[in-house]
Amino acid sequence: MSNESTSCEVTLLCRPERQNSADVSSSPLLLVKSSDVEKRYQNPNHNCNNINDSNCNCNDSNNINATVSTAATVAIANLNNNNVKVRLSAGCTGEHVSETIRMDHNKRVLLRVALDVFILLCVGFPILFLYLWGKSYHRGFFCDDESLKHPFKDSTVPNWMLYVIGLVIPIGVITTSEIVRAEHSKHSTEDVISTRRYVFMDYEIPVWMVESYKSIGAFGFGAAVCQLITDIAKYSIGRLRPHFFAVCQPMKSDKAICDDPSNVGKYIEDFTCRGLNSTERMLKEVSLSFPSGHSSFTFYTMVYTAIYLQSRMNWRGSKLLRHFLQFLLIIIAWYTALSRVSDYKHHWSDVFAGSTIGALTAVIVANFVSDLFKRKSPQQYLLPRTSQDAQPQTIASNGH
Repeated sequence: MSNESTSCEVTLLCRPERQNSADVSSSPLLLVKSSDVEKRYQNPNHNCNNINDSNCNCNDSNNINATVSTAATVAIANLNNNNVKVRLSAGCTGEHVSETIRMDHNKRVLLRVALDVFILLCVGFPILFLYLWGKSYHRGFFCDDESLKHPFKDSTVPNWMLYVIGLVIPIGVITTSEIVRAEHSKHSTEDVISTRRYVFMDYEIPVWMVESYKSIGAFGFGAAVCQLITDIAKYSIGRLRPHFFAVCQPMKSDKAICDDPSNVGKYIEDFTCRGLNSTERMLKEVSLSFPSGHSSFTFYTMVYTAIYLQSRMNWRGSKLLRHFLQFLLIIIAWYTALSRVSDYKHHWSDVFAGSTIGALTAVIVANFVSDLFKRKSPQQYLLPRTSQDAQPQTIASNGH
């Protein structure tokens, strides 16, 4: 009998649109025998000893033999070491393996998204609860306190404008940056995101959409945390706003008001608000001065966006463009914070505390929650996790 050299190979495949050798070396797709994949999932000690043109005879440590046609192949995409997509050719006897793996992958994706939404709801529900039913600490006052006798003014930056600026600008910047970054990666053989593939329900999701989801999710989580921290402080402290007397028009339980000379110099705690020409919402918020919610929210959103630009904006056309945009973002936050003092909505210390909370939250979220500044993983691997899949290799054996 003649000796014939055969081999069992694990071959790296590039993305369909990338054909050069550099892309092939960095692509995360593996092409292996479907039966081989099935046994590797069942037994990591699997070894493939012989392959010829028509079939592959494989056995594992328990001496279980299997023969599979070479037409039955399976494509496995390593998606961030967790996502797997399997495609079996028609008529393959291991079709149920493909369907099982694909269903497991879809379930993992849905579970992760559902978990993200649940966590956001856990942070967001207390904010809604405090807004609708929260009651602040009942703090007293002195009738001769000049810091509480400012007139009521409409906000220079109303709530609707605050949330439009704080949400539209960051989300727009993040989405635009990820689209440009994904397009640029198509023409680069060194950008790691050019080799990533994300598949759900047999649909390949664009890289920019996945990256935007990650960045916006981290941004939204930080915004909710920042707002919750601010609201907890507001309702716990119950500091009166500078326009307290103009909005509340307090009256003691004995019907006496602050115009009565006998109340001068007295600390009054037992009072009710007459609230002439004041809405119920205005009366509730009159004791929610510290810290400034406008300041914390706008500083969080603008500082986070500035940090995001520092990480993602790599255009070399102008050295100062990125820093100019960052400067504009900080100016927006700074002006919004100052307007809260000039509108007599907050004391200066309220604005300072709110700005500090927002900026610190942005720095912490950007560095420890988001992946703007990625840290190298101590170990990276391709699925399936076996010694043969750690790196491309060819195992040859002689047949007799």
